[in-house]
Amino acid sequence: MSVDTVSYHLQPFLDSLWLESGLSKNTVEAYQRDLLGFAAWLHKSDTDLVAATREDILKYQGKRMREGRKARSEARLLSTLRRFYRYLCREEIRDSDPTAKIESPRLGKPLPSSLTEDEVERLLEQPDVYVPLGLRDRTMLEVLYATGLRVSELVSLTFEQLNMRQGLIRCIGKGNKERLVPLGEIALDYLQRYLVESRPALLKGNVNEDLFPTQRGKAMTRQAFWYLIKRYAKQADIEKALSPHTLRHAFATHLLNHGADLRVVQLLLGHSDLSTTQIYTHVAKERLKSLHAQHHPRG
Repeated sequence: MSVDTVSYHLQPFLDSLWLESGLSKNTVEAYQRDLLGFAAWLHKSDTDLVAATREDILKYQGKRMREGRKARSEARLLSTLRRFYRYLCREEIRDSDPTAKIESPRLGKPLPSSLTEDEVERLLEQPDVYVPLGLRDRTMLEVLYATGLRVSELVSLTFEQLNMRQGLIRCIGKGNKERLVPLGEIALDYLQRYLVESRPALLKGNVNEDLFPTQRGKAMTRQAFWYLIKRYAKQADIEKALSPHTLRHAFATHLLNHGADLRVVQLLLGHSDLSTTQIYTHVAKERLKSLHAQHHPRG
């Protein structure tokens, strides 16, 4: 199957994810990678992506599992294939769905990687706030920890979304859903200082609506900010395995540790389903058990 033929069927499907389902650009790109990977594997045996069978999918899954792919990765792949083949059936390109009788891998609920409050403080203290880039980085970290934004939401913030007078950010999350998130006094103080001392120095007279531009005056990427987090974590001697969502997880966990209501945390994180937020209650319970074991005389 040629690249052009794959694109002929794949692009309308990806467009439908973007336009009809309102999925984010990152999610749509993940669907595309999964489907192109499967198509490339099928091509080696002269098999057509559109005409793939249940056996083809099972063989591909088996190959990936032998390579050490995790159950969560395989569940995402199967979800992608289900959506694609149901789309083909709906458009009458196929008569049947080859994923219909394939069971999804059983998934546990892994606890998200988080940081203690002390570790967060150490991380936040690493940027040099007396130089423009350092002040920008400290402000971004403070805003991220104060609001629980996703990294993609943080780097895409514009002036229009910021309300300094009320101390709020109007965030556009997954599915273009809008939510208002309070900043808190410390993050607000850093923002005010950053806007006066650092941002003009970074822009060098250029006009840019991005709240946190790079030194070149362009919008920052998720990858670039993730690199900054890793660098500052290393400086702070934090050896935990971090993810781009580490401060988001810390935000939720620390709120619950200090008595916040689960539904409030749900609203702040922008979760459409409370069950997604409930995983943080397990993190909080583990933290309480650890503190009890450490400090109680009979722990």
